[in-house]
Amino acid sequence: MIEATRIRKGMIIKHEGQLYRVLDYQLITPGRWKAMVQTKLRNLKDGTQTEYRFRSEEKVEQAYLEEVEVVYLYRSGDEFYFMNLQTYEQIKLDLEAIGEGVNYLLPDMTLTIEFYEGQPVGIHLPNTVDLKVIETEPVLKGATQTATTKPAKLETGLVIQVPQFIKEGDVIRVDTREEKYLERVKTG
Repeated sequence: MIEATRIRKGMIIKHEGQLYRVLDYQLITPGRWKAMVQTKLRNLKDGTQTEYRFRSEEKVEQAYLEEVEVVYLYRSGDEFYFMNLQTYEQIKLDLEAIGEGVNYLLPDMTLTIEFYEGQPVGIHLPNTVDLKVIETEPVLKGATQTATTKPAKLETGLVIQVPQFIKEGDVIRVDTREEKYLERVKTG
């Protein structure tokens, strides 16, 4: 058990008999009142989101997950198939368990699946992924000197803001934690 003030984004907690991933949290300290932790939680079982306010002195059970290294194989509708790198067993996850990670999955990508009491509950992506730009506006002359950005559609369907000098066919490195462009990747 941990104090509610130690809750952090991305943490898995057990609350009212259910597992939740902390999507966001905020410590609120209103004047002479006791501190509170306002959280935004996603139920790992059904994907529903809820907000809950914990009192600062409240204790919360942190769920510890087993992590298994896997390779992403393919997608069939809203089901995603992975192979356990140790047992070569196939693991199937639905779209709810994948969540926003669907924007970064590429065939043959190595990542981690999180298990709780033998059941898969989610994935843990690498911090960065290299993705190809498939659609963006043309390069503007002199744009390399400016700090303006433009939208770019990547091979997984994700749309992010990139610098003006990025063109279709470029491979860029994306931060999976913040959905943010980091750099252009040199290929060849």
